Amino acid sequence: MSEAATIPATEGRGEGAVARRLLIGGELVETDRTFPSLNPASGRLLGYAPDATEGHAAAAVAAARRAFDTTDWSTNVDLRVRCLQQLHAALREHRDELAALTIAEVGATEALCQGAQLDQPIDIVRYYADLLQTYPMTEDLGTMESRGMQHHRWVEKEAAGVVAAIIAYNYPNQLALAKLAPALAAGCTVVLKSAPDTPLITLALGELIAEHTDIPAGVVNVLSGADPAVGAALTTSPDVDMVTFTGSTPTGRAIMAAASETLKKVFLELGGKSAAIVLDDADFGTAALFSAFSMVTHAGQGCALTSRLLVPRKHRDEIVELIKNNFAMVRLGNPADPSVYMGPLISEKQRDKVDAMVQRAVAAGATLVTGGEKVDPGFFYTPTLLADVDPDSEIAQEEVFGPVLVVIDYEDDDDAVRIANNSIYGLSGAVFGSQDRALAVARRIRTGTFSINGGNYFSPDSPFGGFKQSGIGREMGRAGLEEFLESKTFATVVQ
Repeated sequence: MSEAATIPATEGRGEGAVARRLLIGGELVETDRTFPSLNPASGRLLGYAPDATEGHAAAAVAAARRAFDTTDWSTNVDLRVRCLQQLHAALREHRDELAALTIAEVGATEALCQGAQLDQPIDIVRYYADLLQTYPMTEDLGTMESRGMQHHRWVEKEAAGVVAAIIAYNYPNQLALAKLAPALAAGCTVVLKSAPDTPLITLALGELIAEHTDIPAGVVNVLSGADPAVGAALTTSPDVDMVTFTGSTPTGRAIMAAASETLKKVFLELGGKSAAIVLDDADFGTAALFSAFSMVTHAGQGCALTSRLLVPRKHRDEIVELIKNNFAMVRLGNPADPSVYMGPLISEKQRDKVDAMVQRAVAAGATLVTGGEKVDPGFFYTPTLLADVDPDSEIAQEEVFGPVLVVIDYEDDDDAVRIANNSIYGLSGAVFGSQDRALAVARRIRTGTFSINGGNYFSPDSPFGGFKQSGIGREMGRAGLEEFLESKTFATVVQ
């Protein structure tokens, strides 16, 4: 553990702790009840978040409904472009403060804040501000003859309506802005609910919107709460037209079931158990480096991480040794220290879950090559490598959400493809090998994203989402905007 850097100044103690407010109907709102947010690198109190009630959720939905139904937000493209540009400018101006809070509350490193934890999400806002200025909201279908008359037909795009956006804790800035920016660009109004483990950074976004943009009152509402009933109220409200959720697959199933009562549009970005396949003609050193260091990115708390490593049986021992050596180079500790590569897990509860899964895997016959240890203070867990893993076992089938890589050996390419597809999930994947052969394998894997020889697909203009039980719909890119649009077809008789 590194102690070279101190905990960021945003960490509070007792009465000095950071306190944030909800955003409802254009007003920043305090509550009688609060709940604590902890710094996962120390386990100490970071601040307090408002503990919203079902009443707050109802008020936020009502504000979003009014803003959608009674203002010109959904039809005024120029206003939406200006507001998105203002939001982007505010995020850039306050970037360092947001980074400090992200490091302290999420356990992310500064290097991650320079990428998918903060800077890349800020770029998402700019991307949709730019796209909105060129995206065709009307499509002309020409004329057709029917009943002896000519009929002119066209399609117009309209906002889906009031959106409930519920996010997970692991990449809160990315998840919030990848939902909020395209929804606003489309003309929707939004109720954004933070994850209970990382409320402060999402509430900070709400404060920036209230204080630094012309976004009309009620267009964006931001809630935090420890009570699951708040999220449930959003998914069942008849005044919500669409639910977008990022989180676990079991919770996604429950949200989909709840939303079905009112036939809401549902957009889900859920779990993954992605496989990285090392072909026998791959550069093993490159594959091992990619697999090891990507697996411990943000302590393994990423739904698209390739947590199953599929290796040729005859090269298994060689590749396992390379991974073990790479894990030994990973420096974990206080994420505020620039020399640290891996920070903590989000909570003691999550660390206990990860450790329990590792212990059960070993009891079931897997070999613990390295790792499997808790490190205190804070919620750290050492990079863990398991070999001799049964592809049908719990550790190979269930999402761990921790720095745990399992090695599964295979016989030939067909066997590797079979094992990779042997999952309820289909979010991402990777393959290493000669280009044509690797591409042929990649095209046989049922996932929404794929990396070939270390290629990076993740950017604001690239659609992200999964097949099977990894979700429904796509975030980012043009596809991300279209999730929040409805199509209305018109026809008129040509006189």
